[in-house]
Amino acid sequence: MATQSTVILGTGSFAPERVLTNADLSKLIDTSDEWIRTRSGIRERHIAGDHESTSDMAVRAAKAALDDAGLTPADIDLLIVATITPDLVLPAAACLVQDKLGVSTHAACFDMNAACSGFIYGLDTACAMISSGRYRKALVIGAEKLSPIVDWKERTTCVLFGDGAGAVVVGASDEPNIGLIGTKLGAYGDSAELLWIPKGGSDSPATTESIAAGEHFMKMKGKEVFKLAVRAMDEAARDILEQHGLSADQIDLVIPHQANLRIIEAIAKYLELPMDRFFVNVDRYGNTSAASIPLALDEAKKSGRIKPGDISLLVAFGAGLTYGSALIRW
Repeated sequence: MATQSTVILGTGSFAPERVLTNADLSKLIDTSDEWIRTRSGIRERHIAGDHESTSDMAVRAAKAALDDAGLTPADIDLLIVATITPDLVLPAAACLVQDKLGVSTHAACFDMNAACSGFIYGLDTACAMISSGRYRKALVIGAEKLSPIVDWKERTTCVLFGDGAGAVVVGASDEPNIGLIGTKLGAYGDSAELLWIPKGGSDSPATTESIAAGEHFMKMKGKEVFKLAVRAMDEAARDILEQHGLSADQIDLVIPHQANLRIIEAIAKYLELPMDRFFVNVDRYGNTSAASIPLALDEAKKSGRIKPGDISLLVAFGAGLTYGSALIRW
């Protein structure tokens, strides 16, 4: 009996209406459009309103993905939300999305915390669970409301991040040689303090003093993260290609985590691929963490950058420091 393929049946995305430009930021902190663009390639980012939660954005992206797949919430029996900014510490954002979306109470629902690599981790998990035969259709959502955990007085970090969501519907197909070809996941746990929130967890609960010190905001050692990100993404890309006997020039489109244009350019150089083989929207969204790749994937698909028979490479790194890559044949 032939093994079924696991395929992406539909994509969707959502970004909040409010756009915060570099010029807007220059009125809040000591920075400029040129300073931000030359260091990151970012021109603007979307910021969620007080009334827009992570689960709200996830639902909007999920509805778009279901419409694209021609399915309804009733078809979903597995729901994974990749996020580091759930609405609440407890319960999982996936359970809130289930309720708001109208997914069956018989569906498995859980969150995936692998930061910016979270969507690839979630995609791999969903495909494995569908391949097991115990699940039929999965929603994998990357959604982040990063604006509340960004220190808007710290110019080296606040200029980088934005809010948004992206989603895919995953299912099985009898058609051979399509869908998820393979993944490569890993982490450098010894580098956790390069990108983290020092206080607020069970080991260091938030206190009046820690809040006053801003220790519940993201902290990042930019230069060190840049170096490790390039190394991790390059290795993850090369490893997955070698694992499946492919060369870089066989990849039709690379959809990298949208953290920094300079990182993407470095990956292109190491893989010896032209930048027109990479999908880039970091200039319009900034770094949306787990939402980054599914949001870019949806835009790439809807803009005609992905065609039947194409091979796409997804590659990311994130806090942890986690990394991951995935190969998909459409």
